[in-house]
Amino acid sequence: MKRRAFMAVTGAAAALAGCGKSPKQIRNDFRRALGKPTAADLDGPFTAPASATIDDASHVLARLTFGPRPGDYARVARLGAKLFIEEQLAPEKIGDRLCERVIRHEFGSLADPESTIFPRGKDENDPLQMLFPALKDRGARVGDLYEWKDKVLLSDLTRATILRAVLSERQLYEVMVQFWSDHFNIDPSKGDCKWLKAADDRDVIRAHALGNFREMLRASAVSPAMLWYLDGRANRRSKPEDKPNENYARELMELHTLGVHGGYTQQDVMEVARCLTGWTVREKKKFFKGRVEFKKYAHDDGPKRVLGVDIPAGFGAGDLDRVLEIVASHPSTATYIAWKLCRRFIADEPPQEAIDATARAFTESKGDIRTTLRALFATSEFWAPETRSAKFKRPFHFVVSAIRATNAETDASKQLIEFLQRMGHAPFRYPTPDGYPEEATHWKSTLLWRWNFAGALMDNKINGTRVSRAELVRKVGMDELVATLLGRLPSEDERAAFREAGDLAVVIASPAFQRC
Repeated sequence: MKRRAFMAVTGAAAALAGCGKSPKQIRNDFRRALGKPTAADLDGPFTAPASATIDDASHVLARLTFGPRPGDYARVARLGAKLFIEEQLAPEKIGDRLCERVIRHEFGSLADPESTIFPRGKDENDPLQMLFPALKDRGARVGDLYEWKDKVLLSDLTRATILRAVLSERQLYEVMVQFWSDHFNIDPSKGDCKWLKAADDRDVIRAHALGNFREMLRASAVSPAMLWYLDGRANRRSKPEDKPNENYARELMELHTLGVHGGYTQQDVMEVARCLTGWTVREKKKFFKGRVEFKKYAHDDGPKRVLGVDIPAGFGAGDLDRVLEIVASHPSTATYIAWKLCRRFIADEPPQEAIDATARAFTESKGDIRTTLRALFATSEFWAPETRSAKFKRPFHFVVSAIRATNAETDASKQLIEFLQRMGHAPFRYPTPDGYPEEATHWKSTLLWRWNFAGALMDNKINGTRVSRAELVRKVGMDELVATLLGRLPSEDERAAFREAGDLAVVIASPAFQRC
């Protein structure tokens, strides 16, 4: 152990001495300090699903979370599925001590986004914070991220994403963070995105995941990482013969707002690109690197016409907000966002009635994401029996749900990330702006690596990830564990197969566990 780490742990011991904590709690605090996140305590009760079909509690746990942990079903069944939804729609009221401590101690400024949902906070007197200096108090200024190796930033951002999905009590919030990360996808391998994606994740995605779509769209448009990724920084018209770069303008309408069939034309793309000229970001080799700036001399300040709306000359930097208002309030945007949300939470081919109801809520609330989701979860299509267990888990969902269901400890090590890479779904690795696919057809080829992962998980062959199998079975019970993993009682054929195998890995690898 390095001297700095030793001093931090020594300080932690002094702070914990006489604090009234149990030996187990003190041990867990030390494990957190040493970068060994702990799983939630197995306190029970462990009432498991008792129906042969997916009931309401199992359904909302499957769709609004990355999978239930032992004990989650009992709590949701007692609380009620609809009250659980309301609870998850107010994440700022949910205590998340374990997740917050693990992330803060591991990753410093990646811990808390500066947002109205989760204001930044830190305990300067906490000696455990001394142990992880990398990124500590960094990121408030985007340029500070350039001080770190890009591979370290990507690794930390990936690990933090996995740990939050595994540990957080604010599960719907984390699900929506992943949803918007795909919607506003940025590949960190391009240029300065290597450093700037960390700030985008904090200041755009996590800050607005359950906030307002229009505000998130605006934050994304002037995100240093997005300006780099879709070439907005190179969109300028300093001379009459200069042609604006259309890359971001096209993706703004095709992927971020109206959708590919949203009714815009090539002329609209060109006009939007003209509106967005002049915005740039300072590069790595310059002073104040990472700073977003508007260069008036590089802006086309003439009159434009976007989607039938005239934008007079002379608006300058205001052209950006005028364009965003036009595309964000367009009916096609409401339909497109509603379709994507219904595809995520209902079915790969969502019913039109649910899309319409969700789109109305999006329009009437002017893009309020919580209001939009509340309307979606109130549709009869969301609760319909035929939609339950109809979604095929994407690899990230599958891996995290297995870790949560078995109450495994994990530090999101390199080996765990490699499993996700083999399955094609490691966070922040998708190369094109459309983000990771949602539909099941894209992911069916990952089954072999899912089976390999299930065996490695239950045999404790993944570095940094460990299942306490004996304790799990003793406290929860094998039958209850199987029902928790499936979200229902197993069929007779499943029960016979599981009994013959005698291994939870077979349950995790089963067709039923692949679905949610």
